[in-house]
Amino acid sequence: MQSDAVENFLKDNNIKYVLAQFVDIHGVAKTKSVPAKNIYDVVEKGAGFAGFAVNGLAMEPHGPDFLARGDISTLSIVPWQPGYARLVCDGYVNNAPHPYCSRVVLKEQLKSLEAKGWTLNTGLEPEFYLFKKGERGELLPVDKTDTLDKPCYDYKGLSRSREFLERLTESLLAVDFDVYQIDHEDANGQFEINYTYGNALESADRFTFVRMAAGEIANDMDMICSFMPKPAPDATGNGMHFHLSITDESGKNLFNDDSDKHGMGLSKLAYQFTAGILAHAKAICAFAAPTVNSYKRLVVGGNSSGATWAPAYVCYGDNNRSALVRVPYGRLEFRLPDSGCNPYLVHAALIAAGMDGINRELDPGEPMNINLYDLSLEDIIAKNIEILPQSLGDALNELEKDEIFVEAMGKDIVAEFVKVKRAEWNEYSRQVSSWEVERYAEFF
Repeated sequence: MQSDAVENFLKDNNIKYVLAQFVDIHGVAKTKSVPAKNIYDVVEKGAGFAGFAVNGLAMEPHGPDFLARGDISTLSIVPWQPGYARLVCDGYVNNAPHPYCSRVVLKEQLKSLEAKGWTLNTGLEPEFYLFKKGERGELLPVDKTDTLDKPCYDYKGLSRSREFLERLTESLLAVDFDVYQIDHEDANGQFEINYTYGNALESADRFTFVRMAAGEIANDMDMICSFMPKPAPDATGNGMHFHLSITDESGKNLFNDDSDKHGMGLSKLAYQFTAGILAHAKAICAFAAPTVNSYKRLVVGGNSSGATWAPAYVCYGDNNRSALVRVPYGRLEFRLPDSGCNPYLVHAALIAAGMDGINRELDPGEPMNINLYDLSLEDIIAKNIEILPQSLGDALNELEKDEIFVEAMGKDIVAEFVKVKRAEWNEYSRQVSSWEVERYAEFF
């Protein structure tokens, strides 16, 4: 965007302030509000932050500033906040890209694709719950009539939350999201919004914007929009499925091959990329399911609607929603991530794993075109299917063992991620839940 175009944008949209925005290691949006007249300072020098105050930047109180340097191509209005614009930023320290900045990490990973003339396109499908707080601070469904055992796609549930959904959709449309459908999801009070795919960096930027928009619009309406992976034990969790394909410079989908012997429309390249994901799935789990709560979602078994819709087994299948990787046709759907993930780090990890599969020409084996939820443990063992980590601690152990991510993403970000998340796991492990007290206080 040229300077005259920037000036016209600010004038035409009556922009008074620009939010210089980046994310911490958890993927949570961080900002400074900058008067619009100083936008070029953010683009050229960067907005200054005390890096020690932000999770995962590995900075000390006596260190240099963390400078959030704006990517002018991301400049957009903030529709729910009139007079404001957003500028997505990359982190710089000592005038160099900061290796602990998630967006910087992803941009470095994308270079391995760009060198081949390739673009990774991803379509993300964020799920979320709408809650309100009760008198004791408990989370309650916004719509008290949303009580069906199988509420997915229910008209009444969708209609009665339409004001929030319309405001969110209209905010996204205003910044050129191509929103093409909104639905009531599998749990009471749960929804999903779908918009057209983009390149990996754009997708990560957009998902960050979705969480910003949804959170503030809900707050304005005295609601809570929750992207927590598993808010309730007996209901489905909030997944965020990644649809993946690679295109060349002409726009051709390199994952598509109609002559695929399995009838899934996948090319050899796509199979190799899939094999890389499967080979490194246990380690990717730490990035894709990054909270202690995430692992309440990644279990096999039923819930109030009859299925979890989340993967537990490391395999792929033809349109198989019980598999880790589902193949709709000519592309991949990675079903592991939840809506609490850092989208930049998940994208970076997928590139590292997929490119390893391509470089080593790995084979993913035969697809599993069965309902994996129905299999017993004995069946799983007999079919040589691996199980995903069942806790954050286990996932971090797998990440530490898998050297490909240190090599590809950088030892700094991987070590910091493990450090931050290990502390989270240790803190959780020391907690005593009400379930434990009720079960054991007088048990012995």
